[in-house]
Amino acid sequence: MSRAEIVVDVAAIRHNVRRLAQVTGTPVMVVVKADGYGHGMLPSARAARQAGASWLGVATLDEALALRDDGDAGHLLCWLTVPGDDLMPAVARGIDVTAYTVAELDALAEAAVRAGRKARVQLKIDTGLSRGGSTPADWPDLVARARAGEEAGSWVVTGVWSHFASSEVPDDPANEAQEKLFREALDLAHEAGLRPEVRHLANSAAALLRPSARFDLVRCGIAAYGLDPAPGLTPADLGLRPAMTVRADLALVKHVEAGAAVSYNGRWVAPAATTLGLVPVGYADGILRSAGNRAEVLVAGRRRPVRGSVCMDQVVVDLSGDEPSPGEPVVLFGPGTSGEPTAQDWAEAAGTISYEIVTRVGGRLTRRVIDSGSDNEPDDGREN
Repeated sequence: MSRAEIVVDVAAIRHNVRRLAQVTGTPVMVVVKADGYGHGMLPSARAARQAGASWLGVATLDEALALRDDGDAGHLLCWLTVPGDDLMPAVARGIDVTAYTVAELDALAEAAVRAGRKARVQLKIDTGLSRGGSTPADWPDLVARARAGEEAGSWVVTGVWSHFASSEVPDDPANEAQEKLFREALDLAHEAGLRPEVRHLANSAAALLRPSARFDLVRCGIAAYGLDPAPGLTPADLGLRPAMTVRADLALVKHVEAGAAVSYNGRWVAPAATTLGLVPVGYADGILRSAGNRAEVLVAGRRRPVRGSVCMDQVVVDLSGDEPSPGEPVVLFGPGTSGEPTAQDWAEAAGTISYEIVTRVGGRLTRRVIDSGSDNEPDDGREN
């Protein structure tokens, strides 16, 4: 066992994907970008497929090609390319590539010629996030070019999609405005002669909180890993199970007297004599420095507060006079079922979101994938 590690239970991912499909009543795309949100892209993808995910989603071409190299032959969408990317391998391997502009469609036409097969193309409309996607003003030209390319045999348009900006805030009027604009974009695509296989708008929060936005497919990222995309708002009986636990072993236990300044710049001073524990992880391993003096960990059955600044390699916690032995397990965060903090707890301590907690953690930590088998559903038996 490593001195500090990330433990990922793929049974939890399978459980979550099945629950999301049940609750939404809609086919699910599981998003496995960013190394599976820190959980490991390949084992996460396998677990998602075992649970019935009809699509996988990634940001980059490298991620998509790595999934194909691992043997995944199912529907797979990539949505972030840059000028100069070689699109031919993705076209050749049946990966759906997203186009935002006519220039990207032209590049896909050239890639299709070199690949000797039609490209699979999805079109993205920017409905209000002001990030990737065609502007509404450019959308008519994009769908016209997309239809012309279909007629020329360069590609098939397999999807039209967009992304919410505030779906975790269901009362935000931007959600209604974005869905309205998406429907208008779909109408324009239909008028241009496009008949996509899938239309998708909902991310995790929208999939759970906005049924009207489910269309043909919901894209679930953070929820597939068991974390709440809209804390306090998702259905209480949803039953998502966090798949990640981050643990370490205590490196040192020491006594300090009242007045001892702890960690850099003395941002915590012991008001009385106490014992401190040294946890051998730090911001080089993705433990957010902003969580200093705010976060907690679990040691010897009790939550222990982080004291002082998070260092590059180490975190100091207050053991309140207890004297666990060096080597005692420390749980920084996990599912919360044994009293340990959760990724959401750390997010609140650091002033961020749980997405950042799980995707940042890594550095020198090893990742160990387990399968508790407690998803209570059959799978295909493939090794993770």
